[in-house]
Amino acid sequence: MNEFYLIAKILSVYGNEGFVKILSYTDFPERFFDLKEVYLDFFDDKKEFFVEKVKKKKDTFLLKFKNFNSASETEILIGKEIFVDKENLIKLPENYFFVHDLIGSKVFRNDVLLGVIKDVLKYPANDVYLIDNLGEEILIPAAFEFIQSFDPEKKILVLKPGDALYDDED
Repeated sequence: MNEFYLIAKILSVYGNEGFVKILSYTDFPERFFDLKEVYLDFFDDKKEFFVEKVKKKKDTFLLKFKNFNSASETEILIGKEIFVDKENLIKLPENYFFVHDLIGSKVFRNDVLLGVIKDVLKYPANDVYLIDNLGEEILIPAAFEFIQSFDPEKKILVLKPGDALYDDED
């Protein structure tokens, strides 16, 4: 069974040559220049599309798929999510992890299970881990100063020892 990873969403048609404007979900958007094929979701079925051209306009990326040569031909793609398979996942720098690796990971601090990562929230300063602790939610900054180690294979995140995360004002 193929695993697919969400990297972008098609927002609109761009121009009349078959380009689409995308919303990137990746922290490394330059990766679009290296893509040869992607998968679009049609009724829960992934269909392979071949990337013919990639353009960057300011902060926006434009993709042109093979055999889509006009605005009218690309209209059907609006709103579709763009996925890659495992072979086309970007190789991350050290200490960077995919959200899909983090979600479901057990979080430990001082050898105590705090809970399981339910989501990774995107904020301007840094990402935040949303941890479910028996129905209670704990928010922890996804910052190096709080993390001791992460094992994506075992899905275990170990926070640095101490109480700094829970200090209250009173």
